[in-house]
Amino acid sequence: MYLRTTQQRRKDGRVVRYLQLAENYRNASGQTVARVVTHLGREDQVDRAGLERLVASILRFLGGAGDAAAADVVGERFALEAAWELGGPHVIAAVWEELGLATTLRRAARRGRFGTDVERAVLVMVCQRCLEPGSKLEATRWLGDEVRLPGIERVSDDQLYRAMDFLLAQADAVQEAVFGSVANLLNLEVDLVFFDTTSTYFEVESDPDDKDASDGGELRRLGHSKDHRPDLPQVVIGLAVTKSGIPVRCWVWPGNTSDQTLVEQVRDDLRGWKLDKSIFVADSGFSGRDNLAYLKRAYGHYLTGIRMRAGMPEVEAALSRQGRYLKVAENLSVKEVWVDRDGAGERRFIVCRNDEEARRDRAHREQAIARLEAELAALKTLDHDAHQQRECTLRAHPSLGRWLRQTETGRLVIDRARIAAEARLDGKYLIETSDRTLSTADAALAYKNLQEAERAFRDLKGRISLRPVYHRLDERIRAHVLICFLALLIIRVCETRAGHTWPVQRRLLRRIKLARFLSKDGRFEQRSELDAEQKALLSTLQVAEPARVATVNL
Repeated sequence: MYLRTTQQRRKDGRVVRYLQLAENYRNASGQTVARVVTHLGREDQVDRAGLERLVASILRFLGGAGDAAAADVVGERFALEAAWELGGPHVIAAVWEELGLATTLRRAARRGRFGTDVERAVLVMVCQRCLEPGSKLEATRWLGDEVRLPGIERVSDDQLYRAMDFLLAQADAVQEAVFGSVANLLNLEVDLVFFDTTSTYFEVESDPDDKDASDGGELRRLGHSKDHRPDLPQVVIGLAVTKSGIPVRCWVWPGNTSDQTLVEQVRDDLRGWKLDKSIFVADSGFSGRDNLAYLKRAYGHYLTGIRMRAGMPEVEAALSRQGRYLKVAENLSVKEVWVDRDGAGERRFIVCRNDEEARRDRAHREQAIARLEAELAALKTLDHDAHQQRECTLRAHPSLGRWLRQTETGRLVIDRARIAAEARLDGKYLIETSDRTLSTADAALAYKNLQEAERAFRDLKGRISLRPVYHRLDERIRAHVLICFLALLIIRVCETRAGHTWPVQRRLLRRIKLARFLSKDGRFEQRSELDAEQKALLSTLQVAEPARVATVNL
């Protein structure tokens, strides 16, 4: 009698294996034929403890040597020396290779004649950002103590810092390899390139009155903080992503850089990647007239948000133009408007309206006005000093002050004209595009995908822990951002393929372990058994299962 396995392929492509107890016998013709004695169930759900008890019972019945064999079966002669996480590092290393990043860095390292494997050191930092973000010093302990990466067992902090300098020197080649992989290997569309910026701060002491504070570098500057930390120096980070959320390039600028000054450099950098026929998508922070004129002169087209409260004649003409809205999605209706002023040529605007958002805007405004009316009524009951103090407080209020105006006599009243002007903008936003072939619906839906860039920044700052930055040297700051960019790239590729968020995948991958055992005959390393969910995830990610037995040392 013996154990044998059979397998069955399901409709979703998964392969399920079953365990059976079988025996061989001779039939009437004298041929040896196998027959199943009993079915033990699915291999990944079998009662292993029950099988071990059965084997031990049989061996005890045999007596003597059987007892020793039984001890081996139940693991009493094997000592567990160490265990590491294998699943996450295995997937990240596989995607790293597939994207061509390993090949690009190895080729550059050979040209530079580096003594250490800097490509593996860069992979360590990227892997750490994906799994357990921490400092470079923490990475030296994390590798070897908690995880195992193929091709590298230990690394020093000096090696990591040298690898950061090497990575920055290869930044252009690395990002071009990323774009080539996204456009060709992953077969993802790059006809729309979404661009946005954010800022990230440094945990250092700084004088908030010194607007040029840099602590010795060109990047660390005080500026408009999108993290609500105007007291700390910062850098501005730009990110270009595809409409599926895959990042293809990043930039780092001084912390006092204005968004309006960045479009020309970004477009010129992307133009070298054969993106001439792509559409550059950005929000209203980049919609200055000079920027739009440059984008129109340059190859490709633009799709950008327009500030509705800027008071530009073109915006007023677009908003006041009559026309019927076309519903293109749930809670999204659009209206196309062509505006030509002073014979400068027609500009194509698209007015977008979200009815649900309009109801929220109206409700918030009505609540604010009701509160203001109550506050103004209460002012009449106060004495002169208290009255003046309360008026100043209302006028400076961040949300209520905008609805007030001061009369010639110095009294505060509700600005009804301002309310009427705001009411016509409820639930609306305005976009402009230079592409005449793009349908109105596609343009509106494409602009909504700009949220992918915003989601990328949320993940950079949250899941990957881009901030706060502790580096001081400009080159280290840029390298730190590039490492976080590569980590985001790998996470997005995994999410795109699996259809699940990275935390969901991490819960499955974290349980795949590599253990080292010691026996009287030597040491060996073996991974944990994969369950059906883990096998399905690896298959979806197009990553081969890690080897069951890693090393054997007799």
